[in-house]
Amino acid sequence: MGRAKEKDLKGVIPGILQILEKFSSYIHQQKILIAGSFLALVLETGLHLLEPWPLKYVFDYILIPSHTNSVNFTQTYGLSPVLLLTISAIAIVVISGISSIAAYLSTYGMSLAVVRILSEVRADVFNHLQHLSLSFHQKSKSGDLIARVTADIEKMRTVTVKTALPLFTNTFSCLGMLGIMFWLNWELALVVMAIFPVLMLLTSNMISRIRKFAKKHRDSEGVLAATTGETIGAIKVVQVLSLQKMLHDVFSTQNKKSLDEAIESLRLSAALERGVQILMAIIIAAVLWRGSHVVLNKELTPGELLVFMTYLKNAFEPMRKLSNQIGQIAKATASGERVVELLDYEPNVQDLPQAKPSHPFFGAVRFENVYFGYDTGKDILKDISFTVQPGQQVAIVGASGSGKSTLLSLILRLYDPEAGRILIDGQDIREYTLNSLRQQISVVLQDSVLFGVSVRENIAYGKLGCSQKEVEQAAKLANAHEFIINLPQGYDTILGDRGGTLSGGQRQRIAIARAAIRQAPIVILDEPTTGLDKKSEYIVNAALSKLTEGRTTFIISHNLKAVENADMILYVEGGSILEQGTHTELMRLGGCYATLYRMQSIVDAEGDIYAVEA
Repeated sequence: MGRAKEKDLKGVIPGILQILEKFSSYIHQQKILIAGSFLALVLETGLHLLEPWPLKYVFDYILIPSHTNSVNFTQTYGLSPVLLLTISAIAIVVISGISSIAAYLSTYGMSLAVVRILSEVRADVFNHLQHLSLSFHQKSKSGDLIARVTADIEKMRTVTVKTALPLFTNTFSCLGMLGIMFWLNWELALVVMAIFPVLMLLTSNMISRIRKFAKKHRDSEGVLAATTGETIGAIKVVQVLSLQKMLHDVFSTQNKKSLDEAIESLRLSAALERGVQILMAIIIAAVLWRGSHVVLNKELTPGELLVFMTYLKNAFEPMRKLSNQIGQIAKATASGERVVELLDYEPNVQDLPQAKPSHPFFGAVRFENVYFGYDTGKDILKDISFTVQPGQQVAIVGASGSGKSTLLSLILRLYDPEAGRILIDGQDIREYTLNSLRQQISVVLQDSVLFGVSVRENIAYGKLGCSQKEVEQAAKLANAHEFIINLPQGYDTILGDRGGTLSGGQRQRIAIARAAIRQAPIVILDEPTTGLDKKSEYIVNAALSKLTEGRTTFIISHNLKAVENADMILYVEGGSILEQGTHTELMRLGGCYATLYRMQSIVDAEGDIYAVEA
């Protein structure tokens, strides 16, 4: 998947809007929780604005009463200085207490909503990934996709809860403080406002650069994850070929690139934070200087100046952290855009609007002038046409890379033809829903993947919701029951990664059992015995014979002797069917198939002689 085009952004707002638009349906589901949290936020903000006012009354009417021109507050309401001081102290505690409760409800509610939203997003991204076409996964790095599902969404969650929500709360409070500042003294408020154009100019430039490096850093992290995943997944090959040093050098180069981008992002964030700190120091000094003159001219009381300076100080702290907060939000926005990019990717193969569930197949398969290529203009399969009757066995043979596996992948609709069509029981397979089509096809591959769950679950994956009896019947058909019951926990034995704790023959027999439990009318076998020893091959072949009995079967094999009894043999070369017929017909034809068969027979005979002599 290509990288998203980097935009020349002045800030992160366009990216945030794109993410919010994509996640709007998830946000709507949490609207009640978000609304309640917002009300708590409004209450918290209002109480936060009240916090310095008890100090004003203490200063103006108790500590410095002579400075105020107002009628003495204590005389008007009959309050003694001690009582007013007591009320002011209690008010501070009450305001702070209720404000803390409101802040807790607001923070917890918003955080809960964010966690729920991103949890739903992660689940849908994972589900979306599973439905993306095979062509997408072949072109994508698995580690990068894993990073998008895990690290990118986690980054969004962490930053939203720990940075974006506090920034939103502080911004809301700052606007309220600014309004009261204008009410107290518009001249001093204008002095404060004078700093904002400079602040916006500084942050706009720096944030764009921070986001650029954050996006590069997230992409580099995806590359690192992909390299790590590929290396661990092929660790046996890595050790056999002694590739550790070479791969370490590759990883180190990528790691340093990621580190440099992270350091540059941190440097820019730190520079922005220090710049904001200097600007705020200048504005506080200016307000203090001018405010003192205003108080001396009795245009403002000392208590009101104290309230003004308290608001400015309270506004200063979040503004000082603004650079780091927006830097973090820029990084989370980059992560969010990577997730949105993935969600926006449409599968090449999907159900058509008029697709319907398939009827129970009889197993008649027909290819009509099928063309296919992974890249436009480069056909892998060219004008493929043949017809298979229900219950027939079709062998597809030819050199490696001739398009045999691709041909069978089209039956499963892992890809769709560029031209021509494939029919099952006389109906184009694109008219069936994907799930109903694939449910009626059993597949056994050369390297069948087993999951890290129990043997029972691995077999049952072939038919979800099946009974224990069906699992054991399928295992017996696959000649697997005997070795399974001798495992440490029998059918409940948990397998290692990809079934690595079993032999190759045992893995294939479990894969055959998984295919057999489906009892599908169409069976696809792609080199199912390659790499097995003679004994395991014999046992697996016996299981395959029972699996394919009476079913339409497609088998890919390099061993021509293993398929000479097939009802039809297709010899594929260069993406085209060069020869087609039974073994006898093709031998009589004396073409490519006959030549290859005779060569294999000579090699097998020499191998048998060497085995006897040994």
